[in-house]
Amino acid sequence: MSEQDNVRLIQEIYAAFGRGDVSALLEMLAPDVEWLYDGPDTIPWGGHRSGREEAARFFSSLAESVDVKEFGVHEFIAQADKVVAVGHEKMHVKATGRSYLAHWAHVFTVRDGKVARFREYTDTAAVAAAV
Repeated sequence: MSEQDNVRLIQEIYAAFGRGDVSALLEMLAPDVEWLYDGPDTIPWGGHRSGREEAARFFSSLAESVDVKEFGVHEFIAQADKVVAVGHEKMHVKATGRSYLAHWAHVFTVRDGKVARFREYTDTAAVAAAV
């Protein structure tokens, strides 16, 4: 796939997330996808996951834990099999009633038209303080 094809795939993933269509999103992941969100153990959706089933648990944990108030992607940067998306999110944490605003970079690795690896870089201190 070309770099532009890879960017379109990632744009489709964000569109599916925006619609709440996690099953469509999961179909765009490789069966053996690595899904990485580093941070303290207090963040329920954090951690390292392998496979679509584990990635699905990331999204269910996220949905159980927060309400999305804002989620915006500002730019995409592509090189070879990598796509970096830069954006922000504002989330309301259900358990505490607190909100947080975090800016992030998502790094995707694409293999054979599917996402083989995802890693999020974000302000986990802001997230952990709200959780």
